Amino acid sequence: MAARLPLLARRLHKWLALVVGLQALIWTLSGMYMVAVHIDYIHGDHLVRAPDERPFDTTGLLAPTAVTTGLESVQSVRLTRLLDTPAYVVETELGPQLFDAEAGKKLTIDEPIVRELARRRMAQDRDIVKIELIEKSPLEVQGRKPPLWRVDFEGWDKPAFYYSPVTGELLSRRHEAWRVFDFMWMLHIMDYDDRQNMNNWLLRPMTWLVALMAFTGAWLLWWSFPKSKRKKASA
Repeated sequence: MAARLPLLARRLHKWLALVVGLQALIWTLSGMYMVAVHIDYIHGDHLVRAPDERPFDTTGLLAPTAVTTGLESVQSVRLTRLLDTPAYVVETELGPQLFDAEAGKKLTIDEPIVRELARRRMAQDRDIVKIELIEKSPLEVQGRKPPLWRVDFEGWDKPAFYYSPVTGELLSRRHEAWRVFDFMWMLHIMDYDDRQNMNNWLLRPMTWLVALMAFTGAWLLWWSFPKSKRKKASA
């Protein structure tokens, strides 16, 4: 019976390798990409200038209550800057609203404002090729609730900035290295739907099968040593 064990291990290892070997290779290659490319580059930090952090001159600014009067379910108010205009972002249960902190009027984020916002935040010398207000979030920003302003820049890596249509804040940036990373992540966790579930029904059995393949491979490696060496090692 003992003499048949290596044959059993060899056959089991062979068939497991045929079934899960490709996925093991995919895990290796996708993991290499995700480790080799610096995460700050993936995040697109090289594309974005730091936000304007000049101190505010509060002289002439309205009190926050001047813009929140009449609004329901106000949760918070914060002072920000829309281009060169100080503004209040008022958070309510229904979502944020943006007001001019000097005039008190409600502000609208239109295409010219988005164009200027994107031009100032782009850290590289790139022209804008397209601006559109999208009503459906693409897969690369599926966690963001539409509508969104999308700004596309020129270049081989196809950078895209996503802005809030209410506050004008930069919500996300994407480029080709990030998109490749996202594709590799999908392959790595085997979630081919929304690329977020790391405990899906496909990944769990595949993991156990690959572990079993590795175990049978180690078993074959042990039996490949001469018998005398195995006895010596056991002693």
